[in-house]
Amino acid sequence: MKKLLLLVLCLTFAFSTLNAQKHFIWQPSPGHTQILIWPGTPPDTQPTKGPEFAKSSGKSFLVAGKPATEIDNVSIPTMTVYSPTGKNTGAAIVVFPGGGYEILAIDLEGSEVCDWLVSRGITCVLLKYRVPAPWSAPYWGAYPQSKMALDDAQRTVGLVRFHAAEYHIDPHKIGVLGFSAGGHLVAAVSTHFNHRLYKPIDAADQVSCRPDFAIAIYPGHLWISNKKLTLNPYVPVTHDTPPTFLLQAEDDSEDNINNSLVYYIALKNAGVPVEMHLYAHGGHAFGLRRTQFPITAWPQLVETWLHTIGILAN
Repeated sequence: MKKLLLLVLCLTFAFSTLNAQKHFIWQPSPGHTQILIWPGTPPDTQPTKGPEFAKSSGKSFLVAGKPATEIDNVSIPTMTVYSPTGKNTGAAIVVFPGGGYEILAIDLEGSEVCDWLVSRGITCVLLKYRVPAPWSAPYWGAYPQSKMALDDAQRTVGLVRFHAAEYHIDPHKIGVLGFSAGGHLVAAVSTHFNHRLYKPIDAADQVSCRPDFAIAIYPGHLWISNKKLTLNPYVPVTHDTPPTFLLQAEDDSEDNINNSLVYYIALKNAGVPVEMHLYAHGGHAFGLRRTQFPITAWPQLVETWLHTIGILAN
């Protein structure tokens, strides 16, 4: 966990080197609107350090030669629906950006992913989940920050399924995709769907929040022991956990490699269909931007897998 913490702190420092004049309010691209996922005060609300803001990494952090944008102090969660303008496969994916449950990498691991998905005829729902605190530790059962994120994830999957006809999607083809901490959130919502962690508030909370499939890209916070491969106990994998796709680079930190390994082993042992891809190089936090590393061609692997499990038609 120390290496993962160091990575997140380094990225946060890289962003924080910019002065306050660089701060702005993030908005989705024209034609897309953020939708409040809670009709009133969200459950399990925690105080923030200040108002929500976004900032660019500038030249201090580049992926494929481009900076990334982060959002800090998220306390009002929203979802943004990106709908295909041409072919519509009927599938939908809720995207969870990473950021260590402290920030959200909103373009690198969010809006850019949605642009790719809609180009493939898949509806994308970008979740801006709550990250209200300074560094928030990983296990949602013991730490309120990541529990709030799981509240938001459950609520959003339910909302998407409840509004399936309005969004022109198949309610049985709704998946989740996340990066790093967002990958942990993928595992959390994939294993906590039998009941809401919050008191249900409307009809959307009466439909299932179980994803039909799950995609975790270099997931975080799943390995908890420095002595053996032990899965985070707050991710109780069962045979009902949805089919899962995992992607990991072997030159990522040891913590992150083991995060993927322990989750793969748990899924396999539970009889859950799981496909895992390990690459020698690629590191961490590359999103879907193409670089010199073969691992960054992973979107094609995901498309093939979605055909394999019957989400996309052959």
